[in-house]
Amino acid sequence: MKIVVLNGSPKGDLSVTIQYVHFIQNNYPQHELKIINIAQRIQAIEKTEETFEEIINDIRSSDGILWAFPLYFLLVHSHYKRFIEIIFERNIIEAFKDKYTAALSTSIHFYDHTAHNYINSICDDLGMKYLGYFSADMADLMIEKKRKELILFAEHLFRSIENNVPTKKNFQPLVNRQFEYIPGEVETTVDVDNKKVLVLTDSTDNQTNLGKMVERFSQSFSQKIELINLNDVDIRGGCLGCIQCGYDNTCAYGDKDGYMEFFNTKVKKADIIIFAGTIKDRYLSSRWKLFFDRSFFNNHTPVLIDKQVGFIISGPLSQIPNLRQIFEAWFELQLCNLVDFITDEIEDSAQIDNLLSNLAERLLRYQKENYVKPMTFLGIGGMKIFRDDIYGRIRFPFRADHKFYQKYGLYDFPQKNYKVRITSTIMTLLTKIPSVRKEIYERRIKTEMIKPFQKVLMHNERVN
Repeated sequence: MKIVVLNGSPKGDLSVTIQYVHFIQNNYPQHELKIINIAQRIQAIEKTEETFEEIINDIRSSDGILWAFPLYFLLVHSHYKRFIEIIFERNIIEAFKDKYTAALSTSIHFYDHTAHNYINSICDDLGMKYLGYFSADMADLMIEKKRKELILFAEHLFRSIENNVPTKKNFQPLVNRQFEYIPGEVETTVDVDNKKVLVLTDSTDNQTNLGKMVERFSQSFSQKIELINLNDVDIRGGCLGCIQCGYDNTCAYGDKDGYMEFFNTKVKKADIIIFAGTIKDRYLSSRWKLFFDRSFFNNHTPVLIDKQVGFIISGPLSQIPNLRQIFEAWFELQLCNLVDFITDEIEDSAQIDNLLSNLAERLLRYQKENYVKPMTFLGIGGMKIFRDDIYGRIRFPFRADHKFYQKYGLYDFPQKNYKVRITSTIMTLLTKIPSVRKEIYERRIKTEMIKPFQKVLMHNERVN
């Protein structure tokens, strides 16, 4: 059978992900796996009709599609995202409908689930028959057990297609409502108070809900704030995946475009940042994805520490919890404070006005108070993955990350807490004695757990 492999790596044939595809091909030579370098050839795909048609014809003639990609910023590469947009823009959905499909990714398992949720939902939107995914660690191909798992994944894929197995949708279609937001007059404004407020958007068209919401939000301040349209930023291309930035946070593009200067002088210097965009498929636009991908020259270090962040979004965000989780996770890892998401979903202009004004007020207030809400699992779990991998296997080539983590104490390995280790060892030995074990677990453990907190509360009472 013929399987078309849509390669989402900008490195094309040099992609780690594609080595996994080659391994499948070596073990199943009776099947054709035709690799098409989507992300690497996106300019030709977008600009040359013949190139795009050739790819679509291959898809039409295939027995199945394998979406193969490395992770970029909790999702797929911006060029891969652009290809998906083109499919919908040119209404080529019929070429994908009822095709069997699966996904294969490589990463360090940092939010690989959000990338797979995205691809799964796109496949459902295209009417494809989704058969699941294989999410590999970048080095899994070097491990015999993982190679066997990959062979089983491929065997399942081929057998399912041959047997025409039934599938189901995991994601319901998005419901896009036709609502026109009509902003009202701004009654009160908030003082910027020498804070730098930056609004980043991919559209300033005041005929759209997004443009009008951005304008209404901007009017909530007593002073003029800075508004930058991402389409006006000089961005020559997408992230190359070259990791040249890993040594000293210098992007391979250098001064060949204006992205690094823009990010360093505008984004990093702002105290408050608003990200404004319109839902496009199951994300924001590929221009927004390009913005996030290219910011990888900062590698795995938080560069928005203590900033206040908000989102203004036009579209059905509440129907895409995966997207919300992507942003919540990323900004927790940036050690900043994501205040809120304001959308036009509520279809009530007056209420949207109030929410936008309140967002402006909260952003300023939290900034003055230096308030950053505590991390959840999204940030803590992600940081532990970064901490362990940067300390270990990816210290080279990510030297800049290693120096940052050393300097700011991010190598907070719990086993270095010798007091806890000694206490745990002693208590473990004591619980081997039946009478002591019974005393601890049946009589004392509840009261002992809250004893340290009672000391804090008593001290707090005396102070107040």
